[in-house]
Amino acid sequence: MTQRPAAAQVLPALLALLVLGALLASAVAPHDRATWFLEVAPVLIAAPLLYATRHRFPLTPLLYVLIALHALVLIYGGSHTYARVPLGFWLQDALGLARNPYDKLGHFMQGFVPALLAREILLRNALVARGRMAGFLCVCVALAVSAVYELIEWWAALLLGGGAVDFLGTQGDPWDTQADMFWALIGALAALALLARTHDRQMARLTAGA
Repeated sequence: MTQRPAAAQVLPALLALLVLGALLASAVAPHDRATWFLEVAPVLIAAPLLYATRHRFPLTPLLYVLIALHALVLIYGGSHTYARVPLGFWLQDALGLARNPYDKLGHFMQGFVPALLAREILLRNALVARGRMAGFLCVCVALAVSAVYELIEWWAALLLGGGAVDFLGTQGDPWDTQADMFWALIGALAALALLARTHDRQMARLTAGA
């Protein structure tokens, strides 16, 4: 079990308060209550897991920050529904796009964060050595997460019928599912390319302080 000094626990606590505050604010008057619940469900699942493992397997500060950012993206999208997020409309106008692209940011994060989380679990538990195979497996995990999410969207559509339109957020795009997974792939590759070295340094410090 890894014990951290009190100072090292400040950042996760502050991030947890930030996410909790955003979650409570988003719950006050979301555009659609059922869609809000479906969109923030990953946050409601991940938060207890992170709390339960905070001593046994604390994560690097980088991971805690990224997980919090991903949670905020989900919460913001759930509050408005992805197709109606104001930031997405701004991007749509600024870039001259045909649709609100905020959901693609969500799927980018869906690849970005799980890839690094998988990397931390695999490397710190010595399940795989650093190198190309580790990177390949991390991308595979991120794509698996994306695929499972798309299956959940499909099941929600079957169960809820027209009520799942806001949750699906396809905005009339017949290739939305494929595009979502593609953005998750881009996110996973970007995370490994941009943050692997920083991640390695933080894992080394975390291990040294164990």
